[in-house]
Amino acid sequence: MKHEFILEGLHCANCAAKIEAKLEKRYGDVRFSFATLDLEIHTDEADIRDEVQQIVDSVEDGVTVVPKEEYIHQAHDEHDHHHAHECHDGCCDHEHHEHDHEHGQEGGKVKLIQLCIAAVLFIAAFILHMIGKHELICNILSILSAVLAGYDVVIEGVKSVFKRRIDETTLMTVAVIAAMVLGEFVEGAAVMVLFGIGELLEDKAVEKSRRDIRKLADIRPDVAYIVENGKSRETRAEDVTIGTILKIPPHTRVPLDGIITEGSTTIDASSLTGESEPVDATVGTELLSGMMNNDNTVYLRTTKAYADSAATRIVKLVEESSKNKGNREKLISRFAAVYTPVMIGLALVIAIIPSLITGNWAEWIHKALVCLVASCPCSIVISVPLSYYAGIGAASKEGVLIKGGKYVEAIANAKAFAFDKTGTITDNQISVKEIYPTEPYTATEIAALAAAAEAHSAHPVAHALRTYCEAHNISVEELNGHREISAHGVSALRGEDTITVCKRDAKPGIAVQLNDKEIGVITISEHIRSEAPDALKELKALGIQKTVMLSGDKEEACQNIAQGLALDEVHSALLPEDKVKTVEKLIDECGSCAFVGDGINDAPVLSRATCGIAMGLGSDAAIESADMVLSSENLRSLPRAVQIARKTLSTVKANITFSLIVKAVIIILAIMNIAPLWLAVFSDTGVCLICILNAVRLIRRKIK
Repeated sequence: MKHEFILEGLHCANCAAKIEAKLEKRYGDVRFSFATLDLEIHTDEADIRDEVQQIVDSVEDGVTVVPKEEYIHQAHDEHDHHHAHECHDGCCDHEHHEHDHEHGQEGGKVKLIQLCIAAVLFIAAFILHMIGKHELICNILSILSAVLAGYDVVIEGVKSVFKRRIDETTLMTVAVIAAMVLGEFVEGAAVMVLFGIGELLEDKAVEKSRRDIRKLADIRPDVAYIVENGKSRETRAEDVTIGTILKIPPHTRVPLDGIITEGSTTIDASSLTGESEPVDATVGTELLSGMMNNDNTVYLRTTKAYADSAATRIVKLVEESSKNKGNREKLISRFAAVYTPVMIGLALVIAIIPSLITGNWAEWIHKALVCLVASCPCSIVISVPLSYYAGIGAASKEGVLIKGGKYVEAIANAKAFAFDKTGTITDNQISVKEIYPTEPYTATEIAALAAAAEAHSAHPVAHALRTYCEAHNISVEELNGHREISAHGVSALRGEDTITVCKRDAKPGIAVQLNDKEIGVITISEHIRSEAPDALKELKALGIQKTVMLSGDKEEACQNIAQGLALDEVHSALLPEDKVKTVEKLIDECGSCAFVGDGINDAPVLSRATCGIAMGLGSDAAIESADMVLSSENLRSLPRAVQIARKTLSTVKANITFSLIVKAVIIILAIMNIAPLWLAVFSDTGVCLICILNAVRLIRRKIK
């Protein structure tokens, strides 16, 4: 049983890691994203909300565990109440997050005012300290400044002690109190003011990055305009059934997948495909939910339910991606769990052993405090998952949906790429070449039966058959019991008879069968995707060792397609299990291999590849088995995805390296009695802020 929650009010990445660790210890299969605050728990237990809340409370106060369904319904209710006649475009999660953001802004303003007053008091105390006058007033101003800037930090620090855990609030509380006990009132105030400012900036940076990330899912409208008796009325998109006529006004997003029945316009599909150029759309054009209507009002007949529409599937993929953590993300969680106790132990050693030898307790305790504050792992714990998620966001802008951090690593490190031929190397513009009927059937009857059996398929062959029938005015009857048969083809029921359209064993063309008896053969012609030659060359330029084409078609057809393409190998006449074996061989030879395919028969090899990549949003089986989806259906997105993934990993490495080096330098300087306590604060909040901004840079800039 899957339970989904939102952890409202969670801002501490270190606390988030501890919450996840405790939940994993209790339930086992747990996935949590600090970037989106989504928590997913798999367990046989039915009602776990109260227990989850208790576990969360044991780590962090002020965090509310809200069931995701309830969270979304709250958003719907708020949307209906506040924006029923104002907003036609937006995501319910986005609405709710914006509401939370407004409350957060109010709290942020209060905190900012407090920090400003604290800063003024600190500056006054610092001036008195520098001129060496009015020491008592200086100390009082320092204490007031520290209290105003960090009373909430002290409260949290004390609570943490009672919960028997050490976090940054505990470290700061101990450091400031100890500094003032040692007579360093101004330095103690400096630490608290700088920490408060750093925390405020850090929270704003994290929230800004979360808003950037949430925009990725802000493509799914939650309202639709149903046309009834010549009039339109607003309703929830999730309540619209298949076959309903919808009105799509200008400058609104398409709420559900459908076919235009009236009107013409231009469509912006960039949110789905990454393609910025608008495309013309008229009667008969298929529109996907999430597309933006640019110009004129059009009407469409829905072909999919809300839960199955393109935008919903993309949103689901984006949401799921934050829960599939990369190896470095998992390593950082384990690292933080060990690192903090080790650094506390080191600080105790620095405070006690030299003091016993020299007798100078004040000096070495001060050095130990600097080490404690400098050692806080927040910069790494926050920036690493944000880097992965920002990279996933940058890829989505290019029409590439990556299902998680571990797949970012997989595509970045892929050494070989294998491609299915039909629908991947070739485009969906294949056409029927010849039809060879078996007596007493005619070519027209064979085409009609094949198109009827393929009616519900998204495969390029199905599209070619439907196009052929439309062009030749061939009527296609409705069949029942449609199903796709992995590694074979499709079938449907015509009364008591079974119509099957499938590949022929070691023979050219596609067989049309009646109750397993071949009654006709259809041959097709394919066209190479216009972008395929350049995409393959770009992959080679990126250092990919091998590019390989795999196909179930005969060798002659494959060699004709492969001419002029930057392919190292071509394998033909392959069954799905043969494709798996070929990919396994490439993994043995090169160390890793990504596979790009589009059909249900590609599901086994997509699952086996180091990184499985589904071409387009057509086949549910392919998308379910894949680790990435090229929603753009454009191979040029593939080398861009490799570049983005590599840049993401380099950002993760840079953030980890930078954080550890700065902390090591501060600790060494502290032992040498050079680093003051305020510099240690910079190595905590300052470095954290720099790392967050470096991570978010992935989603805001073009990666080259």
